[in-house]
Amino acid sequence: MAEKQIEQSLVTAVREAGGWCPKFISPGLNGMPDRIVLMPGGRIAFVEVKAPGKKPRKLQIRRHIRLRNLGFQVFVLDDPKEIPDIMTAIQEGDR
Repeated sequence: MAEKQIEQSLVTAVREAGGWCPKFISPGLNGMPDRIVLMPGGRIAFVEVKAPGKKPRKLQIRRHIRLRNLGFQVFVLDDPKEIPDIMTAIQEGDR
């Protein structure tokens, strides 16, 4: 499955759960996660979408660490089967 298909599966799952999952674009700041997940109740998380088996680059990992240190949830998604667990974690505030 291509990265774009995985990303679209995430967007669909978030929308079906009542949330919004816009593409996260940060001009001048490379390495930020691909999507921001906004869920009812003020839940916010970031998701880096990768092709199956691919890993984040070093810069992306640094950005993930910085976001986590600020208290945000950050997920790396490379398999659509992980989406339900990610959605549960966001809605419950885990990770």
